[in-house]
Amino acid sequence: MDKAKERIVKRAKRAARIRKDVVGTPSRQRLCIKRTLKHIIAQIIDDVAGVTLVYVDDVNKEVAEKVKGLNKTDSAKVVGEIVAKKAAEKGISAVVFDRKGYPYHGRVKAFADAAREHGLVF
Repeated sequence: MDKAKERIVKRAKRAARIRKDVVGTPSRQRLCIKRTLKHIIAQIIDDVAGVTLVYVDDVNKEVAEKVKGLNKTDSAKVVGEIVAKKAAEKGISAVVFDRKGYPYHGRVKAFADAAREHGLVF
């Protein structure tokens, strides 16, 4: 197996290992993050009902205008702020953070810190 496929398989194993412990409940929904080479995507999911409550990515028109010209870490901060604001509008204050096997540094940490600063508890 080449290095790229091996890296993808290892991250998928970490994500599965994390996901079996991180489960959203009606009182604390799951905040899931997806990181690609160019973009960052976040959603708050109610696992019991199987419904996405809040979805934000940096490709959306309103967010893309705010992140235009920013580096990837700063755009992750903007997405974290917007997720926290939309969650507050829906009455969500506490979540469980699902980092999907990504290391907790760089863009993932910037996203999480921004979401915490704007009112999400996790």
